Amino acid sequence: MPYRRASLVAAPLVALALLTVSGCDSGSDAKSPAASGPSVIAPGKPGEENRTLSAADAAEQRAEDDSPNSADVDYARMMIQHHSQALDMTELAADRAESTQVEKLAARIAASQGPEITTMQSWLKTHGKSETGGAHDHASMPGMATEAQLKNLRAAHGKAFDELFLTLMITHHQGAITMATDVKAQGNNIQIEEMADDVIAQQTSEIARMRDMS
Repeated sequence: MPYRRASLVAAPLVALALLTVSGCDSGSDAKSPAASGPSVIAPGKPGEENRTLSAADAAEQRAEDDSPNSADVDYARMMIQHHSQALDMTELAADRAESTQVEKLAARIAASQGPEITTMQSWLKTHGKSETGGAHDHASMPGMATEAQLKNLRAAHGKAFDELFLTLMITHHQGAITMATDVKAQGNNIQIEEMADDVIAQQTSEIARMRDMS
């Protein structure tokens, strides 16, 4: 019975080989790129090659280095001016608006944008930046009302004021959202990004409310 004995010996060896192959496959799966999650290409410093980081490492690195860039600083400076014009417009509603809804909306806008101006002024000071450096022309900022439009708003009363106020403020809010969206793509500072997120969320909601009132 030599053939039968050889078969009995070979069977355990085959089983052992299968287990070994299975173990190797399992190990390679655990270390595969798919199992470790997506990678991110991080640009290297001047003279250095790019690096490949995991998504988690890339997020951690950004959290550690969120130094403001020029886009962040420009956003804070421009949004202070942008919000300031909104406050000028809302101040007119108290004695010119006919609709109580318009008057209350103006008060809510002032109550939110006033503190936001203070926050951005504080942010600039913290990072050693002046509020007026690199001043931007009002006309270059999206959504800003012209002097002629503001003059017409000041002269309007009652329903005419309500209609013009809503028209100008919707455009003003849309401009702020454009600025906030741009800095989210171009900036680097987390606090500025959070401010931009707040502007987008709040002013999108207010635009919808104003359109219902128009």
